[in-house]
Order: sequence, then C-alpha cells, then structure tokens
Amino acid sequence: REALIVTELPYQVNKARLVEKIAELVRGKRLEGITELRDESDKDGMRVVIELRKGEIAEVVLNNLYKQTSLQSVFGINMVGLVDGQPRLLGLKELLEAFLRHRREIVTRRTLYDLRKAKEQAHILEGQMVALENIDDLIALIKKSASPAKARISLMEQAWPPGVAVKMVDRSGSEDIRPEGIPASLGLTESGYRFSEAQARAILDLRLHRLTALEQDKILNSYEGLIENIKRYLQILSNPEELVLVIRGELTEVREAYADSRCTEIVEDYTELTNEDLIPEEDVIVTISHGGYAKAQPVGVYQAQRRGGRGRAAAQVAGEDFIDQLFIANSHDTLLCFSSLGKVYWLKVYQVPRASPGAKGRPIVN
Repeated sequence: REALIVTELPYQVNKARLVEKIAELVRGKRLEGITELRDESDKDGMRVVIELRKGEIAEVVLNNLYKQTSLQSVFGINMVGLVDGQPRLLGLKELLEAFLRHRREIVTRRTLYDLRKAKEQAHILEGQMVALENIDDLIALIKKSASPAKARISLMEQAWPPGVAVKMVDRSGSEDIRPEGIPASLGLTESGYRFSEAQARAILDLRLHRLTALEQDKILNSYEGLIENIKRYLQILSNPEELVLVIRGELTEVREAYADSRCTEIVEDYTELTNEDLIPEEDVIVTISHGGYAKAQPVGVYQAQRRGGRGRAAAQVAGEDFIDQLFIANSHDTLLCFSSLGKVYWLKVYQVPRASPGAKGRPIVN
C-alpha cells in the first residue's frame, strides 16, 4: 500500500497540531484518499505515516496537504540590517558586502587584541630569560633587598648582561615585539638589558621550579612560538589579502562544522496550488449529444467484450437526440467548444460534469 512519509516540518510548524489538522480534514471529508494516519516519531527522529487508499495518486493527496495544511509554508524575507548604525533594507549583494565589512572589522580588532597580548607575554618571557641567565646575581640582589618593592626597584635600576636574550631579540626584531607603552630606554640597550616594571614583577613572582634547565627550554620554546604569532598578526594587519584569506578560512571551517544536509527543502519560486493540482490525472470518456448534453465518465466504466457481446449504452438520450461527439481525453486536457456564431469557449475536461452511463448529462450551454 502506498504511503506518504513526513520526516521534517517547516519552521515553527507544530507536529501534533499538524497531525490533528490532517485527521480533522479526513473526518470532515475535505481531504480524500487517506485511510490511516500514524505518528511513529521516536528518539531517532520525526516520522509521520500517511497511508493512502488503493488507487489514490500520491501527488494529488500531497498537493491537497500542501493546500489545506501547514505542511508547506511560505516565508517573506525583509532583509533589514544595521549599516553604519542605521537600519537599511538590503539586497543580497549589499547584505554580503555589509557582512564582509563587518567580518573585516571583527577580525582586525581580534588580531589587534591578540597582537597586544602576544607582545605583552613575549615581553615577560624575554625578561625571564635574562633573569635566568643572571640567576645567581639576581638571587643575591633579592636577598639583600629589604622588601619586594625595593627588590623590584633594584632590578629595574641595574643593567643586566642579556646572554642568550641577545639572539632572541635580534632574531625577532625588538621594535616589532615591543609592547605599547614600553620606552626604548628599556629592554636591550648598549649598556645591557634593563627590565620594565612588568618584567620585574614577573621575575619576583617566579617559582623555584621554573629555574630548572627544562623550564628554561620551555620558556624559550614559548617565546619563539609567540614571536611567530606576532609576525603572523602583523602580516594580517599589513596585508589586506591576508585578512581576506583569514575570513575565507574561518567561513570554510563553519561550513565544514555545520555541513549537514538540509532536511526541509527551500525553493526559489513558489507557485500557488490551483484546483487542477488537486485533481488526479486520468483518462475519461466525454460524450456530447446532438442536443448539447455533455458528460464525462471514467474509462474504467467500460470493459472490452468478446465477440458476441451485447455492448453497453454510453448515454441515455431523450426523444430524437443522439450522441454527436464521443472521445477519450485526459482530465487535465482543455476542451474547446465552438458556437454557431463562431465563438470559441474553453473548459478543462475535469469541469465536464461526471455522470453514469444511464444519465444524459447536463446542457453544455450551462
């Protein structure tokens, strides 16, 4: 037995109310051809089974469901967006351009933030590497200091041998990695390395386990990773093409992360269903009498007979009337009727009144 299976519903359509509406239409005989309606939904997903009467055309029943229920919905789109703080009605191209401008702004601001944080962190690690190069002198200075505040000041006042930090800073470029607000008199100078206040605080906060050789290697690796990030951020900010590549890559990631196929179908053109869409296509026999009486009968009413069969009357006529026209046509075909005055009138074959073989039909003039 043929059935319609509903696995997804349009946006904001409630399944229980839809099933109730279909059942109501079937009970009221406004929806023909349905014998059973079952809700088989479970944890694996939605499934509503609509069983059809034998011989029913599924497309016609589906069109009736579209016409009389919310199984198909139409949504109007009013694409209003904020452009430079002002609401504007946007076309698709304008909407995409506004979105890309917004993404450029977001990615630029985010990159500036990441760059600032990376510079600050690299600055701290740079100071820690210099401190580890001078660990003995540094510990002695701290031990002689009367308080943490005086120890911090003493660290900042003295110029320290940079050691391996010279290669680190030279390789990365001191100006590129220098955080904003740090004067040129601090960091690597001709007299040695001078700590900033932030570096001095971080050095005093160092835990003893960070003084091991293994931790020194970790600090160096972290510093080199930050330098690569800083170079990447500067490249994005200085090259518009790099910025576009970042935006494109992030959009691709979103597409791949949420690339499940649509369950409901979105169509570009919506055509309102007509009465013709709700009528099954079938072949019928159309008879028109000389007196102008017309009717239509399903082809299945007549069966082939063998030799010797008595035949079957196609219509009942009155008086001297007789069948003038008899032809087979599809219910969706168009019937052209020419009057004695030379005018032509048209109607669909399904509009010709149905009648039994024993009926004479209705006057075609009506």
